Order: sequence, then structure tokens, then C-alpha cells
Amino acid sequence: MNATASDTPDIDAVRSYLRDLQDRICTAMEAADGQARFVEDAWSRAEGGGGRTRVMNEGAVFEQAGIGFSEVHGATLPPSASAHRPALAGAPWRAMGVSLVFHPRNPYLPTTHMNVRYFQAQPEGGAPVWWFGGGFDLTPFYPFDEDVRHWHHVARDLCQPFGGQDRYQAHKRWCDEYFFLKHRGETRGVGGLFYDDLDEGGFQASFGYTRAVGDGFLDAWLPIVERRKGLPYGERERQFQLYRRGRYVEFNLVFDRGTLFGLQSGGRTESILMSLPPLVRWQYGYQPEQGSAEARLADYLQPRDWLAAD
Repeated sequence: MNATASDTPDIDAVRSYLRDLQDRICTAMEAADGQARFVEDAWSRAEGGGGRTRVMNEGAVFEQAGIGFSEVHGATLPPSASAHRPALAGAPWRAMGVSLVFHPRNPYLPTTHMNVRYFQAQPEGGAPVWWFGGGFDLTPFYPFDEDVRHWHHVARDLCQPFGGQDRYQAHKRWCDEYFFLKHRGETRGVGGLFYDDLDEGGFQASFGYTRAVGDGFLDAWLPIVERRKGLPYGERERQFQLYRRGRYVEFNLVFDRGTLFGLQSGGRTESILMSLPPLVRWQYGYQPEQGSAEARLADYLQPRDWLAAD
């Protein structure tokens, strides 16, 4: 869908929102950690554009937390971005977004990811084509039903002005399908929301939903941080966390379209790969002890209606 004259894309408004979102999330995470601060690395890209990558290391709560804003453009849209829009292959393009991955120190506090993004392409002889994408998902090692339900309550509630239950179910299902490790037969975590190629209802409606997702992340995440960051744990839990982080690496390097887009578009490697955990381990043929807390995780790694009891 192309915008009408009264609903023209406002790139300046998108840029302003995204930069402010990065600022607000950094402020909230520094307060939640209570010790570490984000360090900013501003960068530019030879083909066009740049960004600001912020990373927090060795905090009291976050072993590593990365959140980046980027605005880049180029002469040829990369294959990962044109796969669902073949008519735009080779078109000049512009993309901007905020993406984050937080790796907590405490194994009882999940890893989490969020991103919101905007694309615009200019096909030869045609009008500009634009779309939004984004979402957030949760990857626990030791799941708590209370946390999972809260996460999905926030996701469902923010969808209410934008199609309600139908929007939530569609984007929850998309999240379950997208964040799925096919070679493992399991989801990356307990899901959330995921969407791409969104232009439904025009620019203002699509931008409004994207803002709701970006703003909803803190509502979904901060209560879980406060509940779990101080729980005691031992070396067993820590080793299981490091093992399960390997699944995160597998997904990001094999399947993640954002990683592929960054690499295919000549993006900044350090910023693209900031999503990877600082420490991780693999173990051949690992099987958790039957009936253990570690074995329980498998029950959570298949799509499920987490709000069925409502």
C-alpha cells in the first residue's frame, strides 16, 4: 500500500521517535542495573548513513546489554529485505531502526530482544514504497509462568487499538514461526510479537502500532527484571544458562534476517553482532536430568496459547 496525500510518510518523525526510544530504554536499563552505564560508539557507513551503538558490560544485572540506532541507505536493496517484495530487488533504499538484545547475568532472568524498524525503497519509475517491522520476544532458561503470562498480556493489550485479538494472534503466531530453530525442533523462547512488511491502514496507523510495540517493551520487561534479578543461583544454573545461550547464537547466525540484512548491506560488523552473548558454551549430546528444572524448559519451547485461561 502507498500512502495517500494526507498520510505521507514522515521520515523525520520516525527518526525522532527511534532516537528517543533508544534514550529512554538506556535510561531505564541503567536504573535497573544500578551499577553499569552504556558506552556509546557513533559510527558512519561508507555507502551512506550511520548510527549509534550503545553497549553495557559487566553490570550488576546485565552481563552485556546492547541497543543500537541506525539510519542507513544504499543504491541496491539487499536480498534479505526484498525477498518478500521481488519487484523492489535492486532499488535504492533507506532503513532506520532500533534493535536491542539484553543478556542478564542471573540465569533466572531471561534474555530478551526487541526491534522496531522502517524501510523505504524507490523503484524505478514508481512511487516510494515503505513498510514497518519489529517485535519483541523472551528467551528464559528457567521459566516462570507469571513472567510469561505478563509478557503476553502486555503484547495482547498493546494490540487492542490496532486490530485487537486478531492482531495479537497473527503477530504472536508469526513470532512463534519466525523464532524457530528448525534443526532443533524448538522455538527460541516463549515468543511475543513479530511483524514485517506492515503498511496496513496507511503510514500513521502502521507507525502508531510500531510505536506501541517499542513503548510496550519496557512495560513487558521491567517487571520481570525486578522480580528475578536478585534470585540466588549457583554454578549449575550458570552452566545451563551458558549452554542455552548457544541456541541464541545458532539462531542469530543461521536464521535471523536482521543479521543477514546488516551483513548483506555492508553494515558495521561490531554493531550487527552485538546481539551475541559475551560467554557461551556448547556440549556434545547434552541431555538434562529427567524431572530436573533444566528439563522443564523443553515444555516451554513449543508454540502455546499462554493466555488460554483468561
